[in-house]
This record gives sequence, structure tokens and C-alpha cells, in this order.
Amino acid sequence: MKKHANIPIFVVHMGCPNQCVFCNQRLISGTSSFSAGSVRQQIEQAVETLAGSGRRAEIAFFGGSFTGIERPLMRELLDTAQEYVDRGVVQGIRMSTRSDYIDEEILSILSRYTVSAVELGIQSMSDDVLRITKRGHTVEDTYRACRLLREAEIPLVGQMMIGLPGASPEDEAHCAQKIADMGACAYRVYPTIVFHGTELAEMYERGEYRPLSVEEAVARMSAVMEILEEKDVYCLRAGLCESDNLHDPDSFCAGPNHPAIGELARGNLMRRYMERACEAEMTKGTALQGERVTFFVPVGKASAAAGQHRGNLLYLRAKYGIKSVKIIEKPEQIGYNIKIDVCPLHERRGGEIPCV
Repeated sequence: MKKHANIPIFVVHMGCPNQCVFCNQRLISGTSSFSAGSVRQQIEQAVETLAGSGRRAEIAFFGGSFTGIERPLMRELLDTAQEYVDRGVVQGIRMSTRSDYIDEEILSILSRYTVSAVELGIQSMSDDVLRITKRGHTVEDTYRACRLLREAEIPLVGQMMIGLPGASPEDEAHCAQKIADMGACAYRVYPTIVFHGTELAEMYERGEYRPLSVEEAVARMSAVMEILEEKDVYCLRAGLCESDNLHDPDSFCAGPNHPAIGELARGNLMRRYMERACEAEMTKGTALQGERVTFFVPVGKASAAAGQHRGNLLYLRAKYGIKSVKIIEKPEQIGYNIKIDVCPLHERRGGEIPCV
């Protein structure tokens, strides 16, 4: 399968009818303005960079509510993107937008173009949280938007946040479940970061909002990821894209702004499954204490299974008294399916992570 690449065009804050308390797209995207005249140049530069890489590329309009911008400009941007689709340079067009900016008229316009996905900024499925964050739409708007996208057969990507003001872990689990139920094929999950120049920063300074710690954010992200992964909803991203702006003290105020938070969340999720595999073996009467244990994990999951700085392996050894742990990737292990072998291995195999 070819790897996917987005050619991002940031329509910074365009189409947004209000300012959410947490939002500062200029900092998050690293882009301060938008120029329609530069779009073709941006695409050409990205296409040149991707040439020969074998990656499946899409032109992606991010950073604002694309379907909320002025219709002539929206059509102009879509026409430009479609040229590259028609030439076979890219495979499709995707865009991010709001739940209340999807309707029959919008879908009628989008139907004329090769739209590969609409990324819906759902953020929360709690009306209370949406109100506190001044999101400007309701849960019902999200239900309606997802239904319309399903009927139009346009792939849906659900974007959600953890640690929003007023949100509980139960709210976030509910949101993840609804994203799966509403037919999303993929998702993005972001921790709430407090940036200077936002209303959330003012709430934080007044003591009205407490951001999550890195540890809390990792646990809550992995909890919602588990729900979505169990429903075969693919993770496009966990955590914000790294940029200098995210760590500039003039920009960053507070919150779980760890450069590898997505990696930490994936590792935490894998550890949950590894613990369950251990518990299942123990219920069968298998002794783990003092034994050499091998975990067989899906291809590509060895790093997450080991955890950052092999933290998962050290944790499992300490919790279950295991003498040593190995991780081996196996093609027959699918998703988060993990198999345990308590017998010592006498030969090294491909994809193996050595004992610790």
C-alpha cells in the first residue's frame, strides 16, 4: 500500500464564524495569512518534493472552515485543486470544516469535485462542552452533518479533542464512540493546549481552567484511541503537528505540549493490550513470574509495544515479575491482537526486539 501524503493549504481562520476559546490557528499551523494567489505555487512545490516518492498525495485545505468561505473563492480553490486531480498528479481533495457548515447546498458544490474526505471538527459530543468552549454549534448539527456526508458517500474523518474545558473522560469516550457510530473512516485526536492570545489563556490565568498534565493527556488519548481502533477507525494523527511555534514561550502558555505525545499515547494503548494478554494467560494457569516471555505483535507495532525508552517492557517486567521480555512482529497478528509465548526462544527472528 502506498503511503499517504497531504499537500496542506492553510486557509487560516477563513470561514470560521466565531473564535473558539482554545483556537489560534496562526500558531498551530505556523501560517499567519492566506493568499489565494500563492496556492498554485504551494502545490507545485509540494508536487516536486513528492515526485518519485511513490506516496499517494491529496490536496488538503486545512486551518479554517473551508466550506464556510465565500463561494467564489471556494470554487476557485476547488477548481485549482481539481486540475491536479484530472492530470493524475494527486488523487483527491480533502478539507476541514465545521459541523454547521455542511448542508445540501455545500454538498451540491462538492459533488462536482473529487473530494476524498471531509474532516469534520467535531471536538466534542457534549452540548455543555461545546457551549463552554464557544464552539458555536450543537451536537445535533454534528449528527446532521455526518448523516448528510454518509448520504453523499463522502468519506468522513472525525476530529476530536481531549481535555477541553468542562470535558470529562466519560464525555471523551462518548465522543469517540459517536465518531465511530456516525461512520467515520478515520480520526484525529488532539490534546487541548493553552496558547497565548486565546480566551482559554485568560481562563487559565484566572484559575478557571486546569490543563491536563502530559500523563493525564496520554491516558485520556489512549482511552479514546482504543474505542476508535476497536471499531476499525484509522488514526490519522494523535497530537498536534510539531512546529517551533508550539514551543515558543511567546506562543505556548500551558498544557500537555509534549513533542511525542502521539507516540506516548500509542505506547500506552499497546501496554493496555499487553497487560490483557498477560492477564488472559494467567487465568489459564500460566505462570509469568520468573519466566522469559515473548510478545508477538502486528507488523509495525513493535516500537509502540516496547514504549518510549522501552518503558512498557520495564513496566511489564516489574508488574508480573517476568525475567525477560522480547517483542517479535508477526504478519498473522492483526490490529491490536497480541499473542504470548512463555517458552524461551533459542533463535532470533526477524522483527525481534531483544530481551530487557
